[in-house]
Amino acid sequence: MPSFDTVIEPNLVEVRNAVDQTSKEIGTRFDFKGSSAAVELGDEEITLFADSDFQIAQVRDILVAKLTKRSVDVRFIDSSAKIEKIGGDKVKQLLVVKSGVDTETAKKIQTAIKQSKMKVQAAIQGDTVRVTGAKRDDLQAAMQLIRQTVPDSPISFNNFRD
Repeated sequence: MPSFDTVIEPNLVEVRNAVDQTSKEIGTRFDFKGSSAAVELGDEEITLFADSDFQIAQVRDILVAKLTKRSVDVRFIDSSAKIEKIGGDKVKQLLVVKSGVDTETAKKIQTAIKQSKMKVQAAIQGDTVRVTGAKRDDLQAAMQLIRQTVPDSPISFNNFRD
């Protein structure tokens, strides 16, 4: 039976390269000389450090530009976290790298497929949503429906079986 998996998977190698390039650019730019501006990559997050809110916005803009140049969708980065004061006049911001379909989005996809009356079934399997159907055309229509249902997430499809 034909099926595919709906996933949210960033290319972590390209994310790491973008963070490294951002660090290099911060080190060479004149407006960051003598400041504590920096970028660090953790397991699932990117931490931005700077001296002021303005500088942290500049660091975030550099990071977004580097991610875009490396063909990483900016929607993978959740920058809704607030800017925190660390000590003195220094600030930091935590940017989360989205990976895996969260349960809310998975339920939204599953209900959209059920309400569309297509001849496909959606099953939530951990951080993926597996869609199965009898015909390949039905699966392609389901892919279009999923992209329209969740436009704010960088959804991709893999594990296509025929």
